[in-house]
Amino acid sequence: MAPTPRYYHHGGSPAAWTGSAIAAIGFIIITIGVFMGPNWIVTIVGGVIVLLGGVATMVMKAMGLGQP
Repeated sequence: MAPTPRYYHHGGSPAAWTGSAIAAIGFIIITIGVFMGPNWIVTIVGGVIVLLGGVATMVMKAMGLGQP
């Protein structure tokens, strides 16, 4: 008999928390870049970090650490 997968309520999975934390850091970097003039390189780096948060969430979900 296969083990029952763990069920996380309301996005409380490790994948959701990790992706949200990485995206939040990216948005903070975007905000800093915008207020610095705007400094487009810093703003774009923040955008890339936000996208990496989404990728990290998808990878962790594929590993079984996300909401089924």
